Amino acid sequence: MANQIVTRFAPSPTGFLHIGGARTALFNWLFAKHHGGKMLLRIEDTDQARSTQEAVDAILDGMSWLGLDWDGDPVSQVARVENHKAAVEQMLANGTAYRCYCTPEELDEMREKARAESRPPRYDGTWRDRDASEAPAGIDPVVRLKAPQTGETVVDDMVQGRVVIPNKDLDDLVLIRSDGTPTYMLAVVVDDHDMGITHIIRGVDHLTNAARQTLIFQALGWDVPKMAHIPLIHGPDGAKLSKRHGATGAEAYRALGYLPQAMRNYLVRLGWSHGDEEFFSIEDMVKLFSFDSVGQSASRFDFKKLENLNGHYMRSTEDKELLGHWKACLAHVEGGDTVLAWMADGTNEATVLTALPGLKERAKTLVELTESASYLWRTRPLECDEKAKKVLDESALAILSDLTSILDGVADWSAEPLEVAVKAYAEQKEIKLGKVAQPLRAALTGRGTSPGIYDVLVALGREESLGRIADQAS
Repeated sequence: MANQIVTRFAPSPTGFLHIGGARTALFNWLFAKHHGGKMLLRIEDTDQARSTQEAVDAILDGMSWLGLDWDGDPVSQVARVENHKAAVEQMLANGTAYRCYCTPEELDEMREKARAESRPPRYDGTWRDRDASEAPAGIDPVVRLKAPQTGETVVDDMVQGRVVIPNKDLDDLVLIRSDGTPTYMLAVVVDDHDMGITHIIRGVDHLTNAARQTLIFQALGWDVPKMAHIPLIHGPDGAKLSKRHGATGAEAYRALGYLPQAMRNYLVRLGWSHGDEEFFSIEDMVKLFSFDSVGQSASRFDFKKLENLNGHYMRSTEDKELLGHWKACLAHVEGGDTVLAWMADGTNEATVLTALPGLKERAKTLVELTESASYLWRTRPLECDEKAKKVLDESALAILSDLTSILDGVADWSAEPLEVAVKAYAEQKEIKLGKVAQPLRAALTGRGTSPGIYDVLVALGREESLGRIADQAS
């Protein structure tokens, strides 16, 4: 398809998939999917000193968790160095680039002079029009872009609007360093062209690069892709999102118990909106997404809002699917392997699925769910927390002793008959239902708070429930 839209997500593998990067990946993915196009993945690993395979794996893992797939194999930028150099040879041949033999000391003097004259410290074009025959011996040159010195460069941005930069404010930037390695500015342009990128979607902090990269595209005689520079994400205090605000890596949210569909929904709403709607399935997002509805101002990351959104998705997710997400979370939290090993028993997994409808109504994250569900895998005799110990006084133990035989007499071990039996006992003894439920909760879970007591009885089953009650009553 000649006019197929092709976007790209191009992270640097120097760390995890930052939340801002995850949102950029999502916007690229949605725009491509909306138009029936492709999203490519490029690993910008030219900074070999800081790039690691561990970081690459973390980025791919984070994207996979969020459900953001890419077309084709990931492209390594460092593997394309020869293409970058070939583009510069083309520019040298057509006169849009030149070799500069300035020494580091000369460049320092240039900057100092500019500062003394209250000018921006830019390269002054010393070698712009000089003949290579004048080159001093023993100096490895850099290659610079021969940028236009008059007129202006225009970026018609799909989010920021028309951005005009006078060319006098743009200097002859370095394309190839003196050691022969390409710069980021050059590599990005060559890769975007060679990969057939039609739309560059990235953070607004790259807007200053857009004009410079436009000049490189033009110098090579290539079409300039359309651009969309999306607003940054700030912390709750309005400062740029950083580690001090909490988790900033996408995969950290999996360990914190958030669902990928909740994260996608939350991230898409950081900068994009569709009326007053809050909840969007992935199909809705693909259908509705456009840059007409992306604002220019920075978004604030609201952890409380994310938590509430996650609670909504937990309640509305089908139990077996939720169990799959829960297991993925447990695989990334301390002690989770013990719970996973317990769940590996088919009987135990069935118990979890029985308890899940009641559990998910009260939890906003999978971590909260784990804590609420922990009564399921605790071993007898249960160790009680302080609140439960306080409940289990002499009168409570007498109630538990009575309940052992009453509950054992319930033929149909399901919520409704169990509730009828417990309420009948409370009425007969003329005590409030809470005075019966609280000791029962403490005995069954070892906690002062728990999911609904009848849900707990059903999930544990007759034998385990009566055994736990007897442990405390005896």
